Amino acid sequence: MSETSTERQHGKLHQLFDGNFLEYTSYVIRERAIPDVDDGLKPVQRRILQTLHNMDDGRYHKVANVVGETMKLHPHGDQSIFAALVNLANKGFLIDRQGNFGNIYTGDQASAARYIECRLSPLARETLFNKELTEFIDSYDGRMQEPVTLPVKIPLLLLMGAEGIAVGMATKIMPHNFNELLQAQIDYLQNKEFTLYPDFPKGGLLDVSDYDHGNGRIRCRARLEMPDDKTILITEIPYNITTQGLIDSVERAAKAGKLKIASINDYTAEKVEVEIKLSRGVHADETIDALYAFTDCEISISPSLVTIVNNMPQQMQVEDVLKRNTDMLLENLRKELELELGKLQEKWHARKLEQIFIEERIYKKIEEQTKYQDVVKAVDEGLKPFADELKRAVSKEDIERLLEIKIRRISRYDINKQQKELREIEKNIRSVKNKLKDMVGFTIGYISDIKEKYGEAHPRISELNTLNEVDARSAALANLQLVYQSGTGFIGHKLKVEDPQNDLEISCSEYDRVLLIFKSGLYKVINVQEKIFVGSELLYMDLVDPEVTFNIIYRNGLENMCYVKRFATPKFILNREYHLFEEHNRSAILFLKTGNDEIRARINLVPSSRAKYNSLDIDFSDYMIKGAAAKGKRISTRVVRRVSDATGKPVQQEPVIPELPGFQNYPSENDKK
Repeated sequence: MSETSTERQHGKLHQLFDGNFLEYTSYVIRERAIPDVDDGLKPVQRRILQTLHNMDDGRYHKVANVVGETMKLHPHGDQSIFAALVNLANKGFLIDRQGNFGNIYTGDQASAARYIECRLSPLARETLFNKELTEFIDSYDGRMQEPVTLPVKIPLLLLMGAEGIAVGMATKIMPHNFNELLQAQIDYLQNKEFTLYPDFPKGGLLDVSDYDHGNGRIRCRARLEMPDDKTILITEIPYNITTQGLIDSVERAAKAGKLKIASINDYTAEKVEVEIKLSRGVHADETIDALYAFTDCEISISPSLVTIVNNMPQQMQVEDVLKRNTDMLLENLRKELELELGKLQEKWHARKLEQIFIEERIYKKIEEQTKYQDVVKAVDEGLKPFADELKRAVSKEDIERLLEIKIRRISRYDINKQQKELREIEKNIRSVKNKLKDMVGFTIGYISDIKEKYGEAHPRISELNTLNEVDARSAALANLQLVYQSGTGFIGHKLKVEDPQNDLEISCSEYDRVLLIFKSGLYKVINVQEKIFVGSELLYMDLVDPEVTFNIIYRNGLENMCYVKRFATPKFILNREYHLFEEHNRSAILFLKTGNDEIRARINLVPSSRAKYNSLDIDFSDYMIKGAAAKGKRISTRVVRRVSDATGKPVQQEPVIPELPGFQNYPSENDKK
């Protein structure tokens, strides 16, 4: 086989894969995962609702029967239809339930399809269907007709929300409140500004500071109550979290030592009720932040409003979706009114023809006719003098309808009743025409009626609030003991104190950061670790606290002079090494204490025969607080022999070398005098 032939075959194979993959991708996006912007439904949901409409007789149907009928429209397994039906029913808007459909709070599954029943809700019957406005296509096997989209009269996409993962894209649309959506539609029709925020069926507290019109980020918290100091009660849970999942997260956090609980029990039925009993010595108000920081009591949600628009996926904003749905509602209502007007006009025309046919005794003219064509002609001729009273020309179908009137009906004809019916029809025609003249007003009235009729059953459940950020470090329990072993040079929370006099120990949590200062002036910040080697020169170890002030005296090895300086906790990058003063093998910290209150040190100088004094006291409050990199202020022109605290207790860890090779300790000006 030639190289050119091989390349040609590879090219065809690539084309085959590309074409098939694109077809599969398109199918998953449009037919499985992403809802349509106009009716807010995925294909399986639309087919379920259409099937329920086809079966609707006002009574409940076995879910198993509904699933079986839906399979005539949906070319996939019964389990996918059953799961979609249960999910749709549990949203609480379009399907009435009877039996165990599971529990959205606990995550319990629904009973088998043969045991539970469902039917369309009154809201669905009123707002989802109109055969005359629906475009139908053949089902997958060509035996039935299914709708392309339903002529929905409520913003269903935003009302119910949706989630789906397709090929190369995903959608996560938040549910919104029924009343707020309808009010926003009214505001839009009245040219008013409106803002929409999510409302979750499980409640919770929402922080929408970073919410971006259907995208962005939402923080959602459980609602926590404290009946007493030793009990925390969870009464509402975040979006897409079950009580079982929440309990598992609390137990994991307790096992990891991030909080302390005695027990946790789930009493959830119609409402969420999870009770947490705390351990001895632990208080409820101290545990709230830990629950938010380390468990699913607080979650972050990243909405993504991706939907099918004109048969193509598109990222949209909540307001644009609502405006599109409202415009579609107005147009559908216009079409319905035009259809109703046409029916009323046809009804009036039929009644008027019947009145003329009977009152003017036109039916008498057909008695002598023997042929059907002559009968039709006689009626047509008899109606011509009354053409001005009619709104359109008389058709053959009109004449055939008149000829179908029975003699009994003619004999019992009531002129007054007929006149009354005509006046009623004319009144209705005028009413429809007036509505068509003010479609905005009519649409607002329609929305208001729906809101008044069904709004009371759908109050807002989630509470919009500004939630404070919970710092995991501050919320974590200080349940670890970080030890520095001076003998081995190791630091870690797995170590134990071996030398109580020289080893260092602090209480901390796994989220804390630890500041280490060494005798050489080197310092760095590290995370809490199980075990790490730092050497034997560690002088200071404590948690990072930006409020701490450090007071030090150090020897500059290059000059053999001592300096004093004060500084606040320095800025840092984790695990990077910094220096408090110039590096030198003889430079060292001689004194280090933290704080601002009456910190003093006594300095003993190398004796000099010409000196009036050989020691001096230092009060650190006399020195300004500067940056950690500042050199500080020189204590004396003489060599420091020893540094003690205010009580005279030596704090120096190594001998001071009075003179260094190459240096001449010249007397100061005071000494000369």
